[in-house]
Amino acid sequence: MPYRYLDDIAIADAAFEAWGGTLEEMFASAADALLNVMVKDLSSIRERTYRHFRIEEAQTDLLLFQVLQKLIYYKDAEQLLARIKSVRIAPHGDGWTASVESAGEAIDPDRHDLLVDVKAVTLHQFRVETTPDGWRATVVVDV
Repeated sequence: MPYRYLDDIAIADAAFEAWGGTLEEMFASAADALLNVMVKDLSSIRERTYRHFRIEEAQTDLLLFQVLQKLIYYKDAEQLLARIKSVRIAPHGDGWTASVESAGEAIDPDRHDLLVDVKAVTLHQFRVETTPDGWRATVVVDV
């Protein structure tokens, strides 16, 4: 599991660290950690509905922020629990572009053991940094 939850950062919210050897791996880990705040067993989410999206931002931390917000948008607007299948991150002009392929299915309380509802990613203690092993993000979400 390339993420862990942080109990000492946010009292009324949820916080986690996600990491990966590459920026793409860290983005996928952060997306899984986000979804795992809401759904107990990620393997209960089947790949029935696909969404592709592209986001451009000036910095890698803002890029991750927007990718996670997009996944929350799908959950709120379409009742879609979506996991990242693939992500490609590339420099673009003065910033970065993330091309994301996600897959998931509609929320089904009979099949998905739902935990809490994430309303948004916050900027409180939000960071993306390089490490000797790759990349690490710290994320706090509003529940």
